[in-house]
Amino acid sequence: MFGDYTKEFKYNIRLATPVILGLLGHTFVAFADNIMVGQLGTAELAAVSLGNSFVFIAMSIGIGFSTAITPLVAEADGAGQAADAKSALKHGLVLCTLLAVSLFALMLLCKPLMYLMDQPAEVVALAMPYLDLVAVSLIPLIIFQAFKQFSEGLSQTRYPMYATVIANVVNIILNYLLIFGKMGFPQLGIIGAAIGTLVSRVIMVLFIWLILQKNARFTSYVTGFNFRKLEKKVLSKIIDLGFPSSLQMFFEVAIFTAAIWLSGVLGKNPQAANQIALNLSSMTFMFGMGLGVAAMIRVGNQKGLRNFKELRRLAQSIFLLTLLLEIVFAALFLLGRDWFPTIYLDVQDPVNYVDNMEVLLLASQLLLVAAFFQISDGLQVVILGALRGLQDVKIPTLITFIAYWLIGFPVSFYLGLYTDLASTGIWIGLLAGLSASAIMLYIRFNFMTKRLIRLGSEPQ
Repeated sequence: MFGDYTKEFKYNIRLATPVILGLLGHTFVAFADNIMVGQLGTAELAAVSLGNSFVFIAMSIGIGFSTAITPLVAEADGAGQAADAKSALKHGLVLCTLLAVSLFALMLLCKPLMYLMDQPAEVVALAMPYLDLVAVSLIPLIIFQAFKQFSEGLSQTRYPMYATVIANVVNIILNYLLIFGKMGFPQLGIIGAAIGTLVSRVIMVLFIWLILQKNARFTSYVTGFNFRKLEKKVLSKIIDLGFPSSLQMFFEVAIFTAAIWLSGVLGKNPQAANQIALNLSSMTFMFGMGLGVAAMIRVGNQKGLRNFKELRRLAQSIFLLTLLLEIVFAALFLLGRDWFPTIYLDVQDPVNYVDNMEVLLLASQLLLVAAFFQISDGLQVVILGALRGLQDVKIPTLITFIAYWLIGFPVSFYLGLYTDLASTGIWIGLLAGLSASAIMLYIRFNFMTKRLIRLGSEPQ
């Protein structure tokens, strides 16, 4: 019985690993920015955190919407319908581009909100120009996501990984040159980090399109588009899947963004500590995201084949793999919670010594809570991926809203601002929301798959 699930581990890992590495690449951009900017001081680190909080919300909507492409392509691939897969990519590219430009404009309009959020004045002053450039980078990022989701729908998970690795190399080099003014380049501080992010994301789009075009298997999919001929039926299907998926990701990212803002109310040091803990947690979260994509692909393929018993078995094998992996991450966070934060700050800096010591202590406390929500965070995103593979998105959207905003956020708000728990209380709220989401999403998956198996076994 147990072997029915563990025998799938090898293939699941092989399918998910390139996705995880690609997603880690996105996070590593922020990781590199945080480490390099952290050398400038806690105010600069908090400014990057505040600026990125706006970007993360917009990014979550764009990335969430793009995930609609993967199950459509995976189902078409499973059913042997190549034309439908190409159509999903073409229409997805159009919708993702329009959404990206709209989100960029919306972020510029929302910039003045920083002055109304009770954030430290020096942090806001630094964050405003940083946000301008990072907002532009959303456009190439979301276009890249359309190609990425298409590629993953065809079980080709390596190409997005290659694009992300190259982008990271470019980002780190530009960060080094422009943040600190090395080799004759101007010293731009956090603006240099924003330029590195923008350039690296443009390169990602160009690279993935070129590499897909050069592969004989994919050339016909990514060339010869007639964008003047769009089908309302396909557009509607992508919107029907993509809009709820974007809301799901928005609800989760928004509560973590709310944690950034609530931490900012407590001061620049709590906000900097929150950024450190959030960046570390986001890296382990990418493993869950990658396994969630694997679940979406395998469930989408089996849906195309209408083999619902196998669909359920394959999905549960990925759930089990995720559980075991997240237990390991929880142990790492518990063991390394005092050391990990020291990576981000110059602990020998005499000017910022007092601030840095406070940030290190606070970050260690947050990582203690983060250790406990590793399991629920990983499971909820993998189960969500399986449900997307089933193209079941509306009820899961309601579940994520209830979990994060009716359960998690009130706990964060009250414990963070009205009790002595402060920053730790904010993260206890995150733990509550993630745990509620994991439990309710699994109940939904269990119901849906048992129902499909029952209906599929009935005589037609």
